[in-house]
Amino acid sequence: MALIPVRCPYCQSEHVIKGGKTDTGKQRYRSHPSFLLDSAYKSRSPEIKQQVSDLSLNGSGVRDTARVLGISPTTVLNELKKMASLSLVNQPLIERLLPSHVEVVLERMDDAEVDEMWSFVGKKKTPRWLWHALDHRAGEVLAYVFGRREDQAFLKLKALLAPFGITRCYTDGWGAYQRHVAPALHEVGKHHTQQLERKHLTLRTRIERLVRKTTRSFIFYSLLL
Repeated sequence: MALIPVRCPYCQSEHVIKGGKTDTGKQRYRSHPSFLLDSAYKSRSPEIKQQVSDLSLNGSGVRDTARVLGISPTTVLNELKKMASLSLVNQPLIERLLPSHVEVVLERMDDAEVDEMWSFVGKKKTPRWLWHALDHRAGEVLAYVFGRREDQAFLKLKALLAPFGITRCYTDGWGAYQRHVAPALHEVGKHHTQQLERKHLTLRTRIERLVRKTTRSFIFYSLLL
């Protein structure tokens, strides 16, 4: 008689007991929490959940991920929503740092590039805009805001930029900039916003959800060359 060891996929513990069977006849095991060795639903396995994360980080769209893994797009969206609640800060690393190892540099930002990028949620009748500002000298993102293409969204971004002490703002000709940026600090034109436009194109080419038809045509034409 052969015995198959059972290990909890969540806590890696071997202290596992049987916990009855599911409606589909699958054996349920109990550790913390309960789990199945062979789930009838692929999306419940930790391996599939990890693959959803990996494919998303590599630029795969929701429908592409669902088609490759053999699960529904709704399941992919639900998993991505759960991942959105994770912290973007490496908290264990911060706890290990000593104050003597941390260097704080305060520097005034002279010039900033400000622009907005369009996308939509669910359907094009619900558009959303990414407003963000870039340090013109270093090319680093200073602040960003998600919202509509309205003055309120830009005013939130402007409030976030106040501590940087920006003395020159490069934008396009959108009215919100002209209404809320002093003429002495404002310069309209695409000549000084090339870094920000480049970041927009990078986002659109790497994140399929943001790609437009014109971007797809540009990529296809580049491949032909």
